[in-house]
Amino acid sequence: MKKIAILVIEDNRLLRDGIEVILKKQPDMHVVATVGNGENILLMMSKLKPNLVLLDLGLRNQNSLQIVKLTKQHFPGTKIIVMDLIPLQTDVFEFVQAGVSGFILKDASITEFIKTIRSVYQGTQVLPPHLTGSLFSQIVEHAINGSKPSAIVESTRMTKREKQVIALIADGATNKEIAQKLHLSTYTVKSHVHNILEKLALSTRVQIAKHAHFSESYKTAIDKTSLITE
Repeated sequence: MKKIAILVIEDNRLLRDGIEVILKKQPDMHVVATVGNGENILLMMSKLKPNLVLLDLGLRNQNSLQIVKLTKQHFPGTKIIVMDLIPLQTDVFEFVQAGVSGFILKDASITEFIKTIRSVYQGTQVLPPHLTGSLFSQIVEHAINGSKPSAIVESTRMTKREKQVIALIADGATNKEIAQKLHLSTYTVKSHVHNILEKLALSTRVQIAKHAHFSESYKTAIDKTSLITE
């Protein structure tokens, strides 16, 4: 049986050693090396020829995104899985665009950890569980397929007023400020925010603001839409 050759890049020594112990117990996996940084990534890749790289998203002394780009540029067939506690949506999008195939949360169970490695090795894209099924996961799918994220964002059924609210949230406006700007009651603004969160499968205003940056339509919503009509 051909084993999955795995390179682990993790700067936490305890976590790195723990991952190695877990993987060595799997009959279909082989750890070719565990290192604390990716400084000599191209040399390591050329020498070790791993099928898959497990990479810490937040390396203290290295740019993990740059490691991904270099790896995919010179070894496009190598799968990369990023490990993090709870990656931000912006991080997920950037890493997927750079060529990452999967994400493992550092609080995942051993079963989930192993399943993700096998799934990615077999060609499946694995997103963080808290994003699966959300609008953002669809945006990422468009990124994987080479489409601009605005294509899926703009297809979301937002009213003109909701687009205005999103644009103002992205500018850092409070509910009271939005109400004054749009000549609405604060209660109505809260209702719009609630509907926006539901439609986008998000949970906070900060996430709405980050989401807005994926589409130019939200940035120009105030200018193009009447502030009086719904």
